[in-house]
Amino acid sequence: MTAPKRKSPAVATARKRAGTASRAGRARAKTSRPDANGATPSLTEKAYTALEELIVTLQLAPGGAVSEAMLSQRLRIGRTPIREALQKLAREGLVVILPRRGIIVSEINVKRQLRLLETRREVERLVARSAARRASDTERRRMTQLAERFLRSARRNDDKAFMRVDREFNELCLAAARNEFAAGAMRLMQSLSRRFWYHHYKQAADMPETARLHADIAQAIAAGDEAAAAAATDTLLDMVDHFTRATVAGDD
Repeated sequence: MTAPKRKSPAVATARKRAGTASRAGRARAKTSRPDANGATPSLTEKAYTALEELIVTLQLAPGGAVSEAMLSQRLRIGRTPIREALQKLAREGLVVILPRRGIIVSEINVKRQLRLLETRREVERLVARSAARRASDTERRRMTQLAERFLRSARRNDDKAFMRVDREFNELCLAAARNEFAAGAMRLMQSLSRRFWYHHYKQAADMPETARLHADIAQAIAAGDEAAAAAATDTLLDMVDHFTRATVAGDD
């Protein structure tokens, strides 16, 4: 019987590398899917999205200390994208970067939240009206889909699903509004507002109703109805204002 030929070390190594490269390629394809806008998120964008959700949903607690190394290990993303994401989160007020001392998740401040609401109402109404007027056909279809997802989260009383669709909704509103100045202002407020709501909603808010009110705005934008979009935004922010003040009363 003829003995089977042995693979040379060089051939074995080459095949091993090819297999590793193939697996790595599949992994990149899996983690680099295009987002809802058809673009492939960068590692910094992925790091930002993941960290923002961890902070907003209190998995990274207010006042807690974090580090680039710890976050990099937790998310399995390199330290450079983590650092860039943290700088963006610092601009939005979700973390405080202390030179040579570390990184702290910002505390939740009720009085600051009330001041934020004064600005948010005016800017968010402008964004809703502008989005209703300027949204493309593709953006209107996506608004309809997001409205359906809001209603689904309401039926299931699913706060995590609501938070995720809310983030997509916010970004789509800003894109459809075509106003970079309003977008800049809103991005400084959205994450802080979402975290405050998540922190307190079980004691003072109705999650399904909040989701339904968001669906009303999305449906008005999809229909191109500026007046309805502005009115639905006011209704939502009336509820948010009442909820925030109830939180203050509860803390007294």
